[in-house]
Amino acid sequence: MNPIPTITLGNGDRVPVLGQGTWNMGESAARAADEVRALQQGIDLGMTLIDTAEMYANGGAEKVVGRAIAGRRDQVYLVSKVLPFNASRQGTIKACEASLKRMAVERIDLYLLHWRGTPPLSATIDAMETLIEQGKIGAWGVSNLDNDDMAELLEQDNGHHVQVNQVLYNLSRRGIEFDLQPYCTEQNVAIMAYSPIEQGRILKEAALAAIARRHGATPAQVALAWTLRRPGVISIPKASSLQHVQDNRASLELALSATDFAELDKAFPPPKKRRPLEML
Repeated sequence: MNPIPTITLGNGDRVPVLGQGTWNMGESAARAADEVRALQQGIDLGMTLIDTAEMYANGGAEKVVGRAIAGRRDQVYLVSKVLPFNASRQGTIKACEASLKRMAVERIDLYLLHWRGTPPLSATIDAMETLIEQGKIGAWGVSNLDNDDMAELLEQDNGHHVQVNQVLYNLSRRGIEFDLQPYCTEQNVAIMAYSPIEQGRILKEAALAAIARRHGATPAQVALAWTLRRPGVISIPKASSLQHVQDNRASLELALSATDFAELDKAFPPPKKRRPLEML
């Protein structure tokens, strides 16, 4: 099995292009042990970027992550997010400190604004820069920001320190390809794709199934491989079972052909005009 390719963020951090998401984790005590094991196996397989958020299960996902990375914090690139209604200057700092406590860590590598709320972007950025100075985070980014919001962000003092825009991106949600993805690439902001298989809803599409059969793969593996076809994209699928983790990792061994891509474009057409940013 080949090593997972990496991309270099604007601040020089190198991160794997395939990581692990934790949305819907931490909601059941009965499933927590399986979720911990799945994350740990993902780390073993090189998927060392783990994405979580204070919102997920009201902090429950962060607690699962904390259990999974205990004793191996130095192996993991840790990403979490602050809710928009906490994203004032003092609110962001307080939320970050609570996340650190739930995960039992001293630092979050990349801290994101989950989506835009009422606090001004300048206040959130100021808080992020303060957290960097305090050593509580290594870098910051955003999530669910469309072109206009990104442009406004980049006009702020220190706005150019943004490293990532985490957005909904998969075969059925290709709107960012028209303008947001090119803009972020131009500004050296990586795209992090959440829900890269649309929470399973696209997996019965005939074209996807046919391509999977040709490659001896699963439709989910084809969908994941597709998200990673362009430079500058990090994909963060969730897996709560060991087999699912292994399947996600194996998607990197898929080499999709020009014919495969053409068939996927026919089944899931690329955007021909601007679309508002979609969210889940």
